[in-house]
Amino acid sequence: MHTIIPSLSPSNPLAPAESLNGFRQPRFECTDLPQALKLVVLVPGVEAAGVEIVSRGPDLIITARKPHLVRVNWQALHLENVQRDYQLKLRLGLGLDFEELRADLRDGVLSIVVPKRETVSHRLAARQRRVA
Repeated sequence: MHTIIPSLSPSNPLAPAESLNGFRQPRFECTDLPQALKLVVLVPGVEAAGVEIVSRGPDLIITARKPHLVRVNWQALHLENVQRDYQLKLRLGLGLDFEELRADLRDGVLSIVVPKRETVSHRLAARQRRVA
């Protein structure tokens, strides 16, 4: 009998990539503000010490790890997916100033604000306004 459930072997191209590396992708919302980009990422069960935000060129990588507790009366209840850590990889471009990034974690909601870089045309327009 054939099965429709793909195995999670690395050789299977149908297997979800997030299952292979032990992370799952959190739900997020991105809002483009006039002076910044705002990300709201849902990471329930994560403490502030477990959040790592890394920028590599135009990419932003957010890794949020849950505290893993081993209980005395532990039983396998197929909770492996629920207990996995979160990782979100976004290509945001080079128009953002990642060095000025601000982040806040409250009640499992990670809020990130990344200011936009000032472009050359904005600088020229500002100079023209100051002269006139």
